[in-house]
Amino acid sequence: MQEFDLLVVGGGPGGYVAAIRAAQRGLSVGLVEKEKAGGVCLNWGCIPTKAMLRSAEVYETVLHSEDFGVHAENVQLDFGAVSRRKDGVVKNLTDGVAGLLKANGVTVINGHARFTGPTSVDVYPTGESPLGEGGPRYAAEPAGDQPVERVSAQDVILATGSVPVRLPIPGGDLPGVITSDGAFGLDDVPGRIAVIGGSAVGAEWASMFAAFGSEVTIVEMASSLVPIEDAEVGKALGRSMGKSGIRVLTDSTVSAVERGEQGLRVHVDGAKEQQLDVDVVLMGVGRKPNTGALDLEATGVDTDERGFVRVDERMRTNVEHLYAIGDITGKALLAHVASHQGVVAADTVAGHEAHIDYGVVPAATFTHPEIASVGLTEAAAKEAGHEVVTSRFPFAALGRSKTTGDEEGFMKIVAGAKHGEILGVHVIGPSASDLITEGTLAISLEATLDELADTIHAHPTLGEIGMEAAMSALGLPLHTAPPRRR
Repeated sequence: MQEFDLLVVGGGPGGYVAAIRAAQRGLSVGLVEKEKAGGVCLNWGCIPTKAMLRSAEVYETVLHSEDFGVHAENVQLDFGAVSRRKDGVVKNLTDGVAGLLKANGVTVINGHARFTGPTSVDVYPTGESPLGEGGPRYAAEPAGDQPVERVSAQDVILATGSVPVRLPIPGGDLPGVITSDGAFGLDDVPGRIAVIGGSAVGAEWASMFAAFGSEVTIVEMASSLVPIEDAEVGKALGRSMGKSGIRVLTDSTVSAVERGEQGLRVHVDGAKEQQLDVDVVLMGVGRKPNTGALDLEATGVDTDERGFVRVDERMRTNVEHLYAIGDITGKALLAHVASHQGVVAADTVAGHEAHIDYGVVPAATFTHPEIASVGLTEAAAKEAGHEVVTSRFPFAALGRSKTTGDEEGFMKIVAGAKHGEILGVHVIGPSASDLITEGTLAISLEATLDELADTIHAHPTLGEIGMEAAMSALGLPLHTAPPRRR
């Protein structure tokens, strides 16, 4: 029996961060992980998709290199090389995390944890991936009947993440119907692909495959893509994708998938019923807590109707000494939220003060153009009772965007009408995921439009858009036409 001050179950961006922070606080820490360190984010999500999206971006840039005075001939995509580069990036980062855990004195135990009590687990060998050889093992069942290790601790942090959801529709289990996990197993770019779901996961894969040359259709049940984003952003993404050749079907659902004469036939219900003939169907409709075969009932932990573990502001569950972080809490299924929750939980266990503000969580979607946001949308701000002023400043009015040739999109600021306090920032355009940090800091510091407008920004940069959008909201734009006076 191994014993620790703290045991972390799951080594994703929440779990490994919690383990490192706890070790830094002087605790003896064990970490049970059944795949490679880094969890879904590093192995099957954030990092590999971004590596492949970068390849898509480079490919598109080279195809249009004549626009920059550079002539390239015989440009070809090597999808195998794209996958190999992705694998190299992933290995480099997961090896780095493993090194950090070792350097901080964290004991890593490889295997599948099953709870025998609130703060004790048996560790079993990890079984095969549900997707077969080479697939992700984070959702695998335990193998064998006998544990290889028994572990207990004073405190336990549950950090097992989430798995993709499969829609319960006829034909949803046919070969060729995949989730985001299965997309990594494709040997080549599909000629025709239907993506079910236009939120972040579905939109990113659609953007990627379209850039690689696939004929792509997105089916989204909401009235616009990325429905959690500001409505103007979702509509702008739909227009942009339409221009790039992606077929966007909003206010639509998939009722069934069946075998067709050449591939799969997707039945779509919307303004009119229609059928799509495709080679691959990708379900990108969300995720659910990864609690399979954990024997959570042995802990007595409280979960909601969807299976997510209930926690308080310090990541404590209803069971003393048992904490939960990351996707399994259902708070915000984002890697950076999991990491921050991991810090909060570890500091709490170690007797230090820590907190998290879910009202100031940035989100990013790595489509082309990119999307990022923080704070309230215009609709949410009004629903909350705020009188608001909004402004939109286009990237096309920035000198830096002109020089790079990436002029699509805008920044939108939502602020209080009386005091100018910044309530939300929404970006669609180049480097949106980097630019949103200024908006996050502004809301965290309760900054106003005046303060943002008075902050000197370097020129020529994309970052100037925050200053320019604030000036526009104040009715004092310098590089766009002044607002019409009534």
